Amino acid sequence: MGLTALLLSSGAVAGIAATSSASQGVCSAPAAGWGSGGGLLRLGRPAAAQPGGALSLGNSLYRSNSVRAYVPMAAVAPPAAAPPAAAPPVVRSSLIEPDGGTLVDLVVPPAEREARRAEAAALPRVRIGEIDLEWVDVIGNGWASPLRGFMREEEYLQSLHFNSLRLEDGSIVNMSLPIVLAIDDATKEAIGESPDVALAGQGGDLVAILRRVQIFKHNKEERIARTWGTTAPGLPYVEKAIDPAGDWLIGGDLELLEPIKYNDGLDHYRLTPAELRAEFDRRGADAVFAFQLRNPVHNGHALLMNDTRRRLLDLGFKNPLLLLHPLGGFTKPDDVPLDVRMEQHKKVLEDGVLDPETTIVAIFPSPMHYAGPTEVQWHAKARINAGANFYIVGRDPAGMGHPLEKRDLYDPDHGKKVLSMAPGLEKLNILPFKVAAYDTEQGKMAFFDPSRAKDFLFISGTKMRAYARSGESPPSGFMCPGGWEVLVNYFKSLQAKEADQQPAPVAV
Repeated sequence: MGLTALLLSSGAVAGIAATSSASQGVCSAPAAGWGSGGGLLRLGRPAAAQPGGALSLGNSLYRSNSVRAYVPMAAVAPPAAAPPAAAPPVVRSSLIEPDGGTLVDLVVPPAEREARRAEAAALPRVRIGEIDLEWVDVIGNGWASPLRGFMREEEYLQSLHFNSLRLEDGSIVNMSLPIVLAIDDATKEAIGESPDVALAGQGGDLVAILRRVQIFKHNKEERIARTWGTTAPGLPYVEKAIDPAGDWLIGGDLELLEPIKYNDGLDHYRLTPAELRAEFDRRGADAVFAFQLRNPVHNGHALLMNDTRRRLLDLGFKNPLLLLHPLGGFTKPDDVPLDVRMEQHKKVLEDGVLDPETTIVAIFPSPMHYAGPTEVQWHAKARINAGANFYIVGRDPAGMGHPLEKRDLYDPDHGKKVLSMAPGLEKLNILPFKVAAYDTEQGKMAFFDPSRAKDFLFISGTKMRAYARSGESPPSGFMCPGGWEVLVNYFKSLQAKEADQQPAPVAV
């Protein structure tokens, strides 16, 4: 229910070249670090030097992974040459390598598409659903790098049991969610011994080729138990994507016949990892801090994001950028829809709550699992591939209420603790933050002060929706007027639709 990450955003970055270049904007690495105390980016303790030119941003409660200088191989001096005496580590805007070292791009080049499409037309077909298509988008554009297709059994078992994958060189990358494609008995029989299959959308349109396929058993109970930590009924992703799915999983190498387009008026926000990296470089970013959310932005979120940038500037960074990165795939029915959220985010920028010059708004195409500490690792890992080197995590990231009991499904502090220890995320700086609430004395959102707890009002998502449904305004300073108007109009339209669906009274 909590926000899990900050992400750069700006809406006006469509049409960026899909190539990711090395950054030209550089600055000296900062010499101060975070101290203990549980707050966001709390200053005070000098950064401890680490091998390889790293700076430790220490936190006694949670490990903040070290910021390492990115130096192209060609720039490394030969062993006999002494390094410059007082040269500080250099931090570039392409601050963090994608997992596996190379960003995966599985979209077939334009010149080859006609031939591949003709080949796909002759292959056995696997019909995929809406969520499967979102995963095709995720895999094909490199969000899951170095994964190059739907998981085969060996990759699936590593992800399910270890939350990571071991690469051929022995290194580990995080992969906490199995990314798999289910098929039924009839489809399995139709595939037969064919090594390759075509993936087709619900309308029959050819989407991709899956090569060198492997089919293995889909043990749904084990998958659900290990991913969510429960098999209780009422888990949204399970009910939508797993319960009705087939009893087999098919893995293989993906070739995307053309980029996925949703044609919903929001495709210009769907920047790929390569496009985001190119934009960070174009803007000369020396730090990128990512913020993920699936809710509207209120002034508490904005306080957090603006405070993060200020503290990064205090540390010596010259041009830290915010990636505001709302999740754009499957969400549960009572979440605010993506188009409404994007319009609300746009108003937040227009009203000056966030600075468009230092913010990039983009859509993260992944479906939402609501799997708490397991899923938040996936959210963080994907932002590594997008080029973010700082990830802000809050209370109960990727969490939800227990489907059967009146409590949170996950401990609200476990997400940030797991991120600080997760294998394969060592190169990402994990930044826990303290809670913001409405300060009734100051009439605005502020960081919660336990010494005067009675002065603070916590406005939950449920309470916010109740305000909007009733047309009642929240306390002044909770959300920018333009953003609040978007929500009120949405809930009014929702109530009108619900009224239209009520059966007409029967005359007696």
